[in-house]
Amino acid sequence: MPPPVLSQRTAKPRRGADALLDALGRDGARRPVFTLSGNHIMSVFDAAIGRDDLALAHMRHEAAAVHAADAWARLTGEVGVALVTAGQGHANAAAALCTAMGGETPVLLLSGHAALSELGLGGFQEMRQADYAAPVTKASWMVRSAAALPGEVARASRIARSGRPGPVHLSLPADVLEAPVDAGAIVWPAAEAFAAEEMPLAPRAAAAVLAEIAAAARPLLVAGPALCTSAGRRLLGTLETALGLPVPGMESPRGVNDPSLGAFAEALAEADLVVLLGKPLDFTLRFGRAPAVAPGCRWIVLDPDPALLARAARALGERLAFAALADASAAVRALAAAAGATGTAAAHAGWAADLRTALAHRPAAWDAVVSAPGAPVHPIGLCRALQPFLDRHPDAVLVSDGGEIGQWAQALLRAPHRLINGVAGAIGPSIPFAIGAKRARPESPVLAVLGDGTCGFHMAEFDTACRLGLPFVAVVGNDSRWNAEYQIQLRQYGANRAEGCALAPATRYDLAAAALGAHGEFVTGIEQLPAALERAFASGRPACVNVLIEGAPAPVVRRGAA
Repeated sequence: MPPPVLSQRTAKPRRGADALLDALGRDGARRPVFTLSGNHIMSVFDAAIGRDDLALAHMRHEAAAVHAADAWARLTGEVGVALVTAGQGHANAAAALCTAMGGETPVLLLSGHAALSELGLGGFQEMRQADYAAPVTKASWMVRSAAALPGEVARASRIARSGRPGPVHLSLPADVLEAPVDAGAIVWPAAEAFAAEEMPLAPRAAAAVLAEIAAAARPLLVAGPALCTSAGRRLLGTLETALGLPVPGMESPRGVNDPSLGAFAEALAEADLVVLLGKPLDFTLRFGRAPAVAPGCRWIVLDPDPALLARAARALGERLAFAALADASAAVRALAAAAGATGTAAAHAGWAADLRTALAHRPAAWDAVVSAPGAPVHPIGLCRALQPFLDRHPDAVLVSDGGEIGQWAQALLRAPHRLINGVAGAIGPSIPFAIGAKRARPESPVLAVLGDGTCGFHMAEFDTACRLGLPFVAVVGNDSRWNAEYQIQLRQYGANRAEGCALAPATRYDLAAAALGAHGEFVTGIEQLPAALERAFASGRPACVNVLIEGAPAPVVRRGAA
């Protein structure tokens, strides 16, 4: 990657911590820094006092800080920043990088580090932090000079945004942060140094892709997680208009069985050409193998990562019709422009109609599902009750965690902005996601749907939301078990071998949230749900609506099946 564009700045910071914060505000994004205090970063806390270009948002767990930064980045398009301390603090935060990596989110994790002067001597919380984070980041390194901090922040931000977006880690030794610095010793990065380095799709390559699409009878274009943001979906809309074909985005660990994509699996099996727009060929597409894909189906792969292009070439062999290095968003813009100029939108009208029908399909049997009064609520009934609250607000944000209840929410709920746990498949980010979402869009109502197992991961962040004045409504589907794993046990081993997935019955998560300052509601039957939701949304506080639900398996949508 070429060095960033640099310019001089005359302001004189007192120490490395001041230079760090100046650099974070240098790209013009007025961002929160999601953080949790610790010995090695107290100089940064001190440097943050009195600044108006950023604010520290104090979380209760380091992983939650990364998740909140992840959500903020997805909704703003800027780099989300998490700041944690060294050692165990860094290790806690690194666990959440898996979700940001799978979600293709530009996140910068800044971790305090043992002092350079103590390395190799057994310094407090000394560990090989950069190596620890490397497998779940695009890049990971330790900064060794206070004067280098602004340039290193710019470089990290550029890497996080460029190509396939993703997290980057910088370790910050305590003595680097505390070191006095001379403004004359720093080369300050200009705002453009933080911007993404774009990899365009060449016009000839765009023409070749469109020729393959025109020659196919049933072409299917699929986008990756980076294009599943609100801005990304708007961009995909331009391509859909130009081609006359729907372009679904894949961001779920359920892959071809993602219930929010309806009968996508059936459409994929019928396609004779699949075009991947920054979407890795991986387990979510069954590695491109039959019977998930027709044996004769041809593939086009447009991706910014040479390693993933090579992997696709090995997996597909002669079925790979065309491949090119290009950013997903740049490829979409180039294809939309070229397709609009050639007027090809009506070329696959019949197939396009079939695709739209498949993607919109939901089993008719779901309409007949009724939850009896006083009994645990079926997830379908829960989602029916939630949708009107989303419909009231054209800017609402839906946060959906994983697990079985998350799949029902993703299948049935619609909102202008959606954040899910993502391809990495880890549960737990929904409450900190809601905090990050509310910081990103303070005027938008935020609704999070999660399970009771998930609630235990970051329930203490209700305290964070209350302290920071960030109201949202978290609806907990409480079936008293780790239901996703329980369903695996039922399918693979039988009910008599279900073990280790039970939780305490009817746990009062609402009371725990209320003890942390939130509004709490406990719902034991469908008849109580509408009023409880009204009170929660009207409370103006972070709210936990704890709903006893049926432990239904996640939906697998097939036409002709319930």
